[in-house]
Amino acid sequence: MSVLVYIESPKGRIKKSGFEVAYYGSQLAKSLGTECIALLIGIANDAASVGQYGPSRIIHVNPDKDESFDSQNFTSIITKIALDHQSNIIILSNTATGKAITGRIGIKMNAGTVSGANSLPEVADGFVINKSVYSGKAIARYVIETENKVISVMGNTLQPQIIGSNISPETVQISNAPTRLKVIERKISEGIIPLPEAELVVSAGRGMKGPENWGIIEELASSLGATTACSRPVADSHWRPHHEHVGQTGVAIRPNLYIAVGISGAIQHLAGVNNSKVIVVINKDAEAPFFKAADYGVVGDLFEIVPKLTAAINKYKQQ
Repeated sequence: MSVLVYIESPKGRIKKSGFEVAYYGSQLAKSLGTECIALLIGIANDAASVGQYGPSRIIHVNPDKDESFDSQNFTSIITKIALDHQSNIIILSNTATGKAITGRIGIKMNAGTVSGANSLPEVADGFVINKSVYSGKAIARYVIETENKVISVMGNTLQPQIIGSNISPETVQISNAPTRLKVIERKISEGIIPLPEAELVVSAGRGMKGPENWGIIEELASSLGATTACSRPVADSHWRPHHEHVGQTGVAIRPNLYIAVGISGAIQHLAGVNNSKVIVVINKDAEAPFFKAADYGVVGDLFEIVPKLTAAINKYKQQ
């Protein structure tokens, strides 16, 4: 038996979430006394680097093909590799891709499945996994009793550590069978760290008064090397693109630092960000609900505070 981790490589680039699940899988395999095998599908630049994060083998399926994501085909490939290599545990990232295929793989493998795990399984007495429930207000403990198990892992669950070295991938060719799915359009954000992977996030809401004022948010984010985000009303008003919307109906994130500027902190927004390790709130309303969830809060005019904060960060970086 072994642990199989699927590593995503959109447009040939292995994302941070891929290295995270590689490390997660290797640590789980270590605790179980077995090996961790990494799986990549389609073009993946520098696939050998996955070995640095713990897997002892790398299997690269169709490395010369630009494989457009098809949940049925990818499910078939992953389950075939798992069966061929007697992998009874499959680990994926809890991304849009992972969410699309985790359940499918669980059904094909007759496996107990947990999506959105936020810690390593406890294996000393059974197989127990934690995940956030009730919009992050509680932790549920899931016991998987089936021999086969499928887990998707939330971003930033474990910081990937380099514990190995590059490994030459074993290449495999698998023909894709026709499916009933047809991809009409694909939209991929370019030039930014995707929100689910971001460790630093600067977000803003209606307190910005309009899209023309967003420059101060982008400057603050640039000074920190952070990704920008927004509340739902901002996205609905088309001030910012919808992929930046964080909250219960948007993207759920868990960065190391979340700075909320001009956001009141409605429960729907908090549901998507309250797993952040540190929350900083800037708002002129001292009674804003967000302050109850904040680790640090600043009451005042954001149009005065944010530029001063950016200037202070830039000054500190120059020292």
